[in-house]
Amino acid sequence: MDFPFSAGVDPAGVPLPSGACDCHIHVYDSRYPAVPGAILQPPDASIADYLSVQARMGTKRAVLVTPSTYGTDNAPMLDGLALLGVHGRGVAVIDGSESDAELARLHAAGVRGVRINLSLSRALSTQAIARIADRIAPRGWHLQLLMPVAQLAQLSTLLRSLPVELVFDHFARLGPEQPHSHPAHRLVLDLLSAGRAWIKLSGGYLVSPLRSVEDPALDALARSFIGAAPNRVVWGSDWPHATASAGHQPLPDDARQVERLAQWAGDAATLAAVLVDNPQRLYGFEPLPQD
Repeated sequence: MDFPFSAGVDPAGVPLPSGACDCHIHVYDSRYPAVPGAILQPPDASIADYLSVQARMGTKRAVLVTPSTYGTDNAPMLDGLALLGVHGRGVAVIDGSESDAELARLHAAGVRGVRINLSLSRALSTQAIARIADRIAPRGWHLQLLMPVAQLAQLSTLLRSLPVELVFDHFARLGPEQPHSHPAHRLVLDLLSAGRAWIKLSGGYLVSPLRSVEDPALDALARSFIGAAPNRVVWGSDWPHATASAGHQPLPDDARQVERLAQWAGDAATLAAVLVDNPQRLYGFEPLPQD
């Protein structure tokens, strides 16, 4: 059996706790136009495609993130959320000019955060970032950030002042070759320890010089975050791996990504925190029924 946009066929070799959440996936739908100049325009990837991959990994819940391909058009993500139902949550992209009614509509659909992606040379002023944070703060949403490491360090003062919790996806774009003394690494660890931020151990293959989650250098990086704040770490597969479609790295094996996470976690309790307890708090999933 083939698994869409995922290498390998074997199930994950580690049992996952009930209610495990994949906190970073995208859907792509050619019925919706890409924004002019979109760098990543992968083939259609639907929730129906994802469900077989989800079963192979052993996860149950998922967080859909609007990708850069669609700009502020959240319709593909919302379509996917409707199919996931109570097992899904969303992270939207907005420009801050949306009405209160529109934000309420997004919340009712399951959105619990907003993403700002500065990694694709799309400039956004500090004032614009602050405005978006102010708009979402009353709803208890978080601000999910992706940006070059140098820019992350430069925005330290702003990030510490925002009235929302922060989520750094894709290892905060920190590479394993960068020393833990790097200002951006210190900033992330400080915000995690202070309970001001979360980090997604997603896209390890994106930050690895080897372009592979197998890179042993990822181990110390992942464990630096888990060791600093195990209650502030979540995980995501980054399915359907749009950068692989663009030829930037081989297609990842998502079951193997789960196994690598288990190695980084080190024990069942920490793995359950990363996959169940932390996503439940961050995204507002309903508590699991007691056995």
